[in-house]
Amino acid sequence: MDDVAAWFKWLNQATGIKLTIFYDSYDRSRFIEGLLTTLQVSAICLVVSLILGAVVAWLYGSRSALVRGAAHAYVQLFRNTPPLVQIYFFYFAIGPLLPKVGGAPILGSIGWAVIALSLLETAFSAEIFRAGIEAVPRSMIEAAQSLGYSRAQIFRQIVFPLALRVTMPALNNNLVNLVKTTTLGYAIAVPELLYMSSQIWSEQVNVPSMMMVLLVTYVVIVGIINQVMQWLEVRMRIPGFGQ
Repeated sequence: MDDVAAWFKWLNQATGIKLTIFYDSYDRSRFIEGLLTTLQVSAICLVVSLILGAVVAWLYGSRSALVRGAAHAYVQLFRNTPPLVQIYFFYFAIGPLLPKVGGAPILGSIGWAVIALSLLETAFSAEIFRAGIEAVPRSMIEAAQSLGYSRAQIFRQIVFPLALRVTMPALNNNLVNLVKTTTLGYAIAVPELLYMSSQIWSEQVNVPSMMMVLLVTYVVIVGIINQVMQWLEVRMRIPGFGQ
């Protein structure tokens, strides 16, 4: 580790490439904190948006026109307004209306970022699941109905598992987009990767170097996500279905 730090110090002296995160413990800790926050926010939003997206997709098939209309309105609202505006709305418009505990807000910037991004991604997940549900053969649903399955049982045990397999490529794209969208947390001081990197380059005046590190870091994250999702897609594939 000391050899690596020494090499990066030499690199700075020889070329001016200033990568302090490799030899300054304070900068390194801030960068790692930002990376972990980005991954944490992404993971929470992913789980929440998949669950809520499945619920909204199920509501699309409700017998009530009011419920279907509400689900459609929700999806259109969040898909057709800028994500940054949504984050600002929750943080600056909704946040001050909530009661405070000990003089401090109930939710901080991370909490509001998770809520805003989860609701945003839920809208996209719902549309993805809806498309997958429509791809499930009607004959399978009719067979389940003939066996006495309820609508909820058909969705939970037959329709959704099959739709999930069909929508894996689209969900992969959605997850990648979610990770990239976490950078908008910068606007409300969420200590994610971009925000913490900006703190480093503001003090060290090494913007080009840190921008390169950011680019490589996000390429690695997205690359890992793509590999994992492709592995899951192969593992979940049903021969003859969704091909």
